[in-house]
Amino acid sequence: MKNRIVRAVLLAVVLPSLSVWIASCHGGEGQKSARDVERNRMVDQYIIPRGIEDPAVIAAMRQVPRHRFVPGAYSLFAYVDGPLPIGHGQTISQPSLVAEMTAQLQLRKTDKVLEVGTGSGYQAAILAELAGEVFTVEIVEPLARRAEQTLADLGYRNVKVRVGDGYEGWPEEAPFDAIIVTAAPDHVPQPLLDQLAIGGRLILPVGTYSQLLELHRRTETGYERKILMSVRFVPLVRQAETQ
Repeated sequence: MKNRIVRAVLLAVVLPSLSVWIASCHGGEGQKSARDVERNRMVDQYIIPRGIEDPAVIAAMRQVPRHRFVPGAYSLFAYVDGPLPIGHGQTISQPSLVAEMTAQLQLRKTDKVLEVGTGSGYQAAILAELAGEVFTVEIVEPLARRAEQTLADLGYRNVKVRVGDGYEGWPEEAPFDAIIVTAAPDHVPQPLLDQLAIGGRLILPVGTYSQLLELHRRTETGYERKILMSVRFVPLVRQAETQ
């Protein structure tokens, strides 16, 4: 029974991507078109049915080429709705979760956004499509440099990448209209709360083995907290843990 289920999943998910990927191997304009087809299918199958209604978020998910942010060995699976390894014990989040977290921030073109955990750079690219400025912090230097190069190659000039401890945020660039954390601390970092503008939103997974996705909003008098769903992210790595 288990083998039959696995085969069914392969037929339903992997093989359609495989056929499009094979067509893309002819190169040139055909390659661009084939990956566009995959990306639009991803949005239609995994993003919109999840309840994502913001047209700007949907447009960003259709626009950003996720396959450019994953290692070549996983390019075939770039538009499957699942996380993928990107090296150094880190992953690129599944597209539907990227869309959900982004939508919760309700970004505007004038917003200044901080991302903690650059990883592959994919989430930063999505943010760059929606906001005015994006500042992203990654503690693993090889990942930060690779993401920085990919973002530059794709023409994202409104993203700045820094190597550092994301727990501390980017204080000299604060306040931020929105902050997104793509790795899980065991508690909400106070420096990130402090760096929110009034009305600013912070979304992050919190917890160790059991994690909750939380949305915090800064008000004139304090902070409002909303629990969204259970999630599973890699832990947020601190500077002391890398030394």
